[in-house]
Amino acid sequence: MRVTMIGSGYVGLVSGACFADFGHDVVCVDLNKAKIAALQRGEIPIFEPGLDALVANNASAGRLKFTSDLPSAVAQADIVFVAVGTPSRRGDGHADLSYVYAAAREIAQAVRGFTVVVTKSTVPVGTGDEVERIIRETNPDADVVVVSNPEFLREGAAIEDFKRPDRIVVGLEDERARPVMEEVYRPLYLNQGPLIFTGRRTAELTKYAGNAFLAMKITFINEIADLCEQTGANVQDVARGIGADNRIGSKFLHPGPGYGGSCFPKDTLALAKTGQDYGTPLRLVETTIAINDQRKRAMGRKVVAALQGKARGKTVGVLGLTFKPNTDDMRDAPSIAVIQTLVDAGARVRAYDPEGMEAAKSVLENVEYCEDAYDAAKGADCLVLVTEWNAFRSLDLARIKDLMISPVLVDLRNVYRPSEVEAAGFAYSSVGRPNDGETIEVISSAAE
Repeated sequence: MRVTMIGSGYVGLVSGACFADFGHDVVCVDLNKAKIAALQRGEIPIFEPGLDALVANNASAGRLKFTSDLPSAVAQADIVFVAVGTPSRRGDGHADLSYVYAAAREIAQAVRGFTVVVTKSTVPVGTGDEVERIIRETNPDADVVVVSNPEFLREGAAIEDFKRPDRIVVGLEDERARPVMEEVYRPLYLNQGPLIFTGRRTAELTKYAGNAFLAMKITFINEIADLCEQTGANVQDVARGIGADNRIGSKFLHPGPGYGGSCFPKDTLALAKTGQDYGTPLRLVETTIAINDQRKRAMGRKVVAALQGKARGKTVGVLGLTFKPNTDDMRDAPSIAVIQTLVDAGARVRAYDPEGMEAAKSVLENVEYCEDAYDAAKGADCLVLVTEWNAFRSLDLARIKDLMISPVLVDLRNVYRPSEVEAAGFAYSSVGRPNDGETIEVISSAAE
């Protein structure tokens, strides 16, 4: 099929490259000519494992092209995906749909023949109706069907998620789009790929509901972690105990400094605003947002507490800046609030991240960037692990201790065993665990 992807950011580039790998002819469009020129040279603007090779292989095979000429790309397409940004709108927190609507107008002017227009951007319920209205208003003769096909890609595992999805949600109001969507996803469909067809508004809401539920799950275990710290319980064993229940599941039950990234913060906020607009406030979602915002600075205060409440004039080494490993994404990363809290308390911050330091420089001030984890530990009064990159999972603790002024380690991701770190001579603080590393015995039994 001839596929046009409008927007060559994270979602558009990954989706376009994967569709090309399925054998479709894909054109990725972006109005940023510098980005397109870089992509044509084989330079990938984001860090995502495996994406550089996937783009290079399909570009060399002629199945993947990049252009700033939107009218030409749309005119020749069987299916046009809209994968532009929908950031939180300044002032009220609603999703900013200006890029989506601008793309709809340009598509309407350029489309030729029957074309399926697919909104892949994360958009509030009802956006597809407005996209269709804009296209009809701009070009009454356009033979277009508007579909919702939200993405469910995890940064750091996006290619695997696209090629082996848990589900593919397709929302449509015109059955003419069904065979087109089945064809574009045919390689997955033949392997029993879980295509779920719904109404358009249902598909739009499914994306937000999924992200909000996961955000609530993260926030729930973080609050349980706080309770564990006060009661002497071990949150990791609590998580194992409840996660073994298939109705709950073990994923997203890892305590830490709060959620961040490109999706959860803006999507929970947009969903909460939508609920308010429709007179059905989503109290659980609203509370999740408030708790998560407060938690990030609370983790900064946890580091100050590890310094006996005296951070002024002290040096803190920070390991990990991105919101999660295997990405260079700094959007709403917990490290931002943690570091700002430390700076506000008068600390000097030295930080290292394997991929995120360039992006961090645009959002973090008063931070010294280091060459590696050991450089960040040099001369530090405290070392705090914020993002659980694999590079930080097996540090030479003896070497770290020798480099530091005082051996204090705050582990916000529970990467290390308390007994192991304390045996190495550190004062150790983690999230929701007693320092004796208490664990429960897991007994397997067929009896109920």
